[in-house]
This record gives sequence, structure tokens and C-alpha cells, in this order.
Amino acid sequence: MRHILHVVGARPNFVKAAPVIRALGRRGIRQTLVHTGQHFDRNMSDVFFTELEIPEPEINLGVGTGTHAAQTAEIMRRFEPVALEHKPDIVLVYGDVNSTVAAALVCSKLPLPVGHVEAGLRSFDRTMPEEINRMVTDRLSDFLFTPSEDGDTNLLQEGVAAEKIHRVGNVMIDSLVRLLPAARSCKRNGFPNRLALVTLHRPSNVDDRANLKSILESLTSIGDRIDIVFPVHPRTRRRIAEFGFSIQKLHLLDPLPYIEFLSLQMRAAVVITDSGGIQEETTYLGVPCITLRKNTERPVTVTLGTNVLVGEDTDRLTAELDNILAGNPKKGTVPRLWDGCASERIADVLLSR
Repeated sequence: MRHILHVVGARPNFVKAAPVIRALGRRGIRQTLVHTGQHFDRNMSDVFFTELEIPEPEINLGVGTGTHAAQTAEIMRRFEPVALEHKPDIVLVYGDVNSTVAAALVCSKLPLPVGHVEAGLRSFDRTMPEEINRMVTDRLSDFLFTPSEDGDTNLLQEGVAAEKIHRVGNVMIDSLVRLLPAARSCKRNGFPNRLALVTLHRPSNVDDRANLKSILESLTSIGDRIDIVFPVHPRTRRRIAEFGFSIQKLHLLDPLPYIEFLSLQMRAAVVITDSGGIQEETTYLGVPCITLRKNTERPVTVTLGTNVLVGEDTDRLTAELDNILAGNPKKGTVPRLWDGCASERIADVLLSR
């Protein structure tokens, strides 16, 4: 294994790729980092490279926004010549965004070996674009690095050969563990030590006027009992403006750098989210998490962790919040191999082949 090419394109990818790049770098492997430009807002991408100590990408495809089809196609078009020029021994892709499946499709037709970091996750909801990305990427990958036992089970049930599957643990937790000391010392002025932290970005929650209105009203209803801090995704901010909503009792912020957001998570009495990665981070931190989704591709955060799914039921959201604020949060445990060493295991697998 002489040359590894990493493809990243969105905020969660950077958190997952950083420890893998570091682990392979310690072993002297030549690496090339390709940023597709799927996320182009500075707070959603560039600042992460600084905080996570990832080298600046050697290649930025500058794709930007677009429909799922247009964005995926443009990434494929721009990535193919890069892959042909560099001819890496393997291409590593991360998570479930459009950049992930686009790179895997290109590599499968050249062909180049593909390793999928965070393989095997399933929500079993094909209305989610990410579910299609996960399924296709896993079928095309030669190395499938899973974060938990359910990932192995899903892949085996889909007919993936056992020798391709490597349960290594959760690379997002590697970044979290490494940056916990910095997060502990990071305090944002103006916010108390006890707060509710909110993130929303999924179309089912923010593109539907009635759903978004109902969620915001539920949050506002507890605004007198706890400070609600809401770093607003660009998509969500656009919808709030389009729908003409007046926001009260919520502290609206721009998207935060990773360390600052992690600091708020650690201090939160509860996190309310529709993000996948945050379900994992709160489970590790032992912070109660309420997920505004009907299903999750990370069921271990529900069965073992601190996560509760409430779907679009705002009455249940309010009830769960009441329970947490009354001092009765769900308790959880940390899944096996979520120990900060997943990236080392990935490096060991790759260098053993």
C-alpha cells in the first residue's frame, strides 16, 4: 500500500477522515486529499481543516450545490480525471453523502479499489437519499469498515462476503476523543452551563412548512425553562426566511466550528437533532438526545445509547423534553470499539493487504 486517496465533501466527512489521515501518516503512507466542494460555506467546511489539523486539500473540485442527480454527476465528471492521473492503490470514501457514492461509482468503472469508512449502516428507509448512497457504496466497495455489530449483520444479510467486512469502531469518536480537551476549555460567552442544543437540516423537517412550524413552536414552548441554542444550517435558515417565521426564545447562531459545537454538546442538558453523527457523539458523551426522525441508520444509539426517536410527533418531543428537564433522562452505555482507536484499526487492515 503506497498511495491512498481520500475523498471528502461535507462536514461529517472531515471529522471521519481526519483521524484516518493521521493514522496512515504515522505509517509513512503517501496520501492525497480530494475535497469535492459539496459543502462550500466556510463554517461548514474550510474551518474544519484547521481545527481537525487536516492538511489543506491538494485538489478541490469546487462542485458546490445542486440537485442530488446534478451534484452526483458533476462530482463524477470532475473526479474521474483526478483518479486516472493519480492511480492510487485505494480510494477511501466516508459516510453517506453524494461525494461518497459518486467517487465509488467512478472507481468501480476504472477500476480502482474502494474502501468505505462507516459501512453497513441502514435506516431501511429508501426515501432518504443517504440510504441509497450507503447501499450503492457498500455494493461497490472492496473494504467495508463498520462502526458496530449491526453494520456487519446488515452487510452479511445483503450477501457481502465476510472477508470484505472489518468492524473497526467509530472514527467520529476518534476525533471527538482527541479534541475533548480543547472543547472542555472552550467557553462561548453569553450561554449558561445548562442549555438545550438544537440542529435541524433534513428536508422532511425543514422543507415542509407545517412540520418546521410545529417543531419551532415546541421548542419555543420550553424557552422559558432552559436556554435553547440553535446553530442554524444554511438550508434551514433559508426556509425560516421563506416561510416568514418569527423566532422567539431561541438563540439562533451561524453554523459553528467543530470544537465550539462539541463544547456546547458537552454542556447540554439535551440535544435535539435530525443529524446522524450527533446521535453518536451524544451517546459517547452520555448526553440525552432526542432525534426528530422516524428511523435511524444508527440503531445502536437507541438500543445502547442515550438517543430517543420521536419522528414528527411534537407531542412526544414535548413529553421527552419535560422528562429530561424533570431530571429523568434516558441512560446509556458506549458501544464496543468506540474507544478512539478505530482509525488505527483501519490503517492496520490496509497495511496488512
